[in-house]
Amino acid sequence: MADHVPCTARNETPLERADRNFGELLQELRVTQTGVQILFAFLLTLAFTPRFPSLDPVQRATYVTTLLLAVLAAALFTAPAALHRSLFQRGAKPRVVQVSSRLATIGMGVLVLAFTGSVLLVVDVTTGRAGGVAAGAATLCVCLGLWWLLPRLVRRAGLSAEQQAPQQGAQQAAPVVRQPGAPLDGAVHREPPVRRR
Repeated sequence: MADHVPCTARNETPLERADRNFGELLQELRVTQTGVQILFAFLLTLAFTPRFPSLDPVQRATYVTTLLLAVLAAALFTAPAALHRSLFQRGAKPRVVQVSSRLATIGMGVLVLAFTGSVLLVVDVTTGRAGGVAAGAATLCVCLGLWWLLPRLVRRAGLSAEQQAPQQGAQQAAPVVRQPGAPLDGAVHREPPVRRR
């Protein structure tokens, strides 16, 4: 019976919350899986191009590593569906959501490395090693900035806004007190908010 008591600001039960969270996670995975599929298809076809045999050992190692990272990312992004299917109707939805979220987070990290490797390889082959390393490093920085740093900055800004809101609310709620003998020209004196212990 405890599972049917609303538990959040959205007035949803734990099971409803788990269902909503899993639905949102699946939407995120649909976006990332498309990128992984395109990258994986590109890497698979690359091995059958006429220029592939002319790659040097570093380029081949980059190719194999990137291909394996793309496979690992695809496996991590599809694992939540397999996990859900295996545990379907066994009362494990909150745990499935928790584990799936971790798998997706790890998958995003692996995908960053796969993107970096693929850009490194393509630019290395087309312009040279220095250009490839620079382009790979730039790709890594952009992905880390957008996927790791930006969410933390947004979360920090949200937390500081939440902390400032009660303080501003307390200041706005302070009663207006006219001091005896004070002019009636609209200048008011606000009592400082009383802090409760």
